[in-house]
Amino acid sequence: MPDPIFAEPRLAAVYDAFDGERADLDLYVGLVDELDARTVLDVGCGTGSLACRLAQLGIAVVGVDPAAASLDVARGKPGADRVRWVLGTAVDAGAVGADLAVMTGNVAQVFLGDDDWRQVLVAIRAALRPGGWLAFETRDPARRAWERWTPTGTRRTLDVPAAGRVTAWTDLVSEDLPLVSFRHHWAFDADGAELTSDSTLRFRSQDEIRSSLADAGFEVADIRDAPDRPGLEWVFLASAPDREAPA
Repeated sequence: MPDPIFAEPRLAAVYDAFDGERADLDLYVGLVDELDARTVLDVGCGTGSLACRLAQLGIAVVGVDPAAASLDVARGKPGADRVRWVLGTAVDAGAVGADLAVMTGNVAQVFLGDDDWRQVLVAIRAALRPGGWLAFETRDPARRAWERWTPTGTRRTLDVPAAGRVTAWTDLVSEDLPLVSFRHHWAFDADGAELTSDSTLRFRSQDEIRSSLADAGFEVADIRDAPDRPGLEWVFLASAPDREAPA
């Protein structure tokens, strides 16, 4: 079940405002060009920022996400009519023959158990054409990003169209590595409502990720720095060799 930040309609409606300009997506647009990808599977597409951007560039995009409220926001964006939206997980996308599959933001870290992580990797492997690619980012646990997830460090107030003045901040709830849990807060001035969303991310080492990718039938081609957050994240680029995918 998706976290309320994505599944609660009122929170999904303000998500993009607080997420900002999404400079992190430039990396994936560049990879589409670098790999000459014409069909892209966007796993955990959320409110569709990347999917719609690629669709407007003439790329065939399948955007899959388990949060209906987020997909409702996505469907209202320019280019959304050119995207195939799937409510569900990578398993529900099916064998789309994609040239490239991506998981942007924190998507790769929401799969907490080893079985859940393997399931999504195997599903993505099956969705790709032989020789296709998978790209995703994940935070370097050594940089301990969660130590900055405090009310003081995260509090912002924005005037959001159709929502009014909204204040948001984050609290760290627990650190039990490799799992870190935190709570998002939103206060809506329009009616005084206060909503929260609890989330947990898993912080995997490079060796863990390499091993899991190999187990799912991928070969790691490169590990890059995230240009929008240098030194804080790894960007994995893995290929799906022309052989039968694992069950």
